[in-house]
Amino acid sequence: MYIEDSHNISIQVDTVLNEEISIRALLVDGDRIWYAGDKSRVGFYDSKTGLKKQIQIYNDSLKHEFRSIAQNESFIFVANIGSPAYFYKIDKSYLTFTNVYTDYNEKTFYDSMNFWNDKEGIAVGDPTEDCLSLVITRNGGESWSKISCDFLPKTFQGEAAFAASNTNISIFKDKCWIVSGGKKSRVFFSSDKGKVWQVFETPIIQGKGMTGIFSSDFYNDKIGFVVGGDYENQLQNFKNKAITLDGGKNWSLVSDYEGFGYASCIQFVSFKKPKYLVSVGVSGIQYSKDFGKTWRKALEDNDLYTIKTFDERTFFSAGKNKIIKIKLLNP
Repeated sequence: MYIEDSHNISIQVDTVLNEEISIRALLVDGDRIWYAGDKSRVGFYDSKTGLKKQIQIYNDSLKHEFRSIAQNESFIFVANIGSPAYFYKIDKSYLTFTNVYTDYNEKTFYDSMNFWNDKEGIAVGDPTEDCLSLVITRNGGESWSKISCDFLPKTFQGEAAFAASNTNISIFKDKCWIVSGGKKSRVFFSSDKGKVWQVFETPIIQGKGMTGIFSSDFYNDKIGFVVGGDYENQLQNFKNKAITLDGGKNWSLVSDYEGFGYASCIQFVSFKKPKYLVSVGVSGIQYSKDFGKTWRKALEDNDLYTIKTFDERTFFSAGKNKIIKIKLLNP
């Protein structure tokens, strides 16, 4: 499908998966776009061959809703929301799976996961005590350990994370940023792969249970962007977008009262230099060529939840009942 809007922005949209499924977690692995969805489903689409594969992961006959996905060289890792929480390791070649971590706490709710390298990865969940639930692997995902709250910044009452698009965690080299929302909306930062943590304030709207940062992305160790808003007032388009130029210590609001309202995902599209940002949310897919100062709509579709860069002009987005491939023809 070819689309051209009033700003003469031309894109090509192709639906690569169309079935009854909810997908909030995507990752790119070479030519393969992996997804984790509801009803215990995990799969991939191969953009080169068109091959599609899907498996269902059950544990004690429980149907999982997966909203977290990550990878290292040989395996895909997924985690379900709710309690009990299970982390699964999936062999990329054979699609066999193994349960590698279980959290039985009744408050457990995991939101996102990511890897620094082939051996070290991290997952974040809502607080079960007075800190975020941070679980780390140092052996390639074979085992995971929860960090004690004694070594983490304390959370405020009503501060948690949102499992909106698997983008609560941003990683660049050894550094890691984790975003929170709710009554407080802050950025938790580690420069040493999760050993020592700091926390920084943000100007993003906060104070209610469904306000705050829903997504983050860092282009390098200095430039980062966060989006979110008020999920219960999704057209509200102020205090929902912010940029940092100093690695997350300080944040500045951008395009207040302009552009989109609530957004569930943000991504830098170009890996070579930050040509533009792409967001997905209630206002469809929008993009900015000036670090978020102004925005243009690329696609009118409010059934998309998450988005991932594939190359400088191509990205994949998923949500309610589909995965689509979007190519910007004249960005």
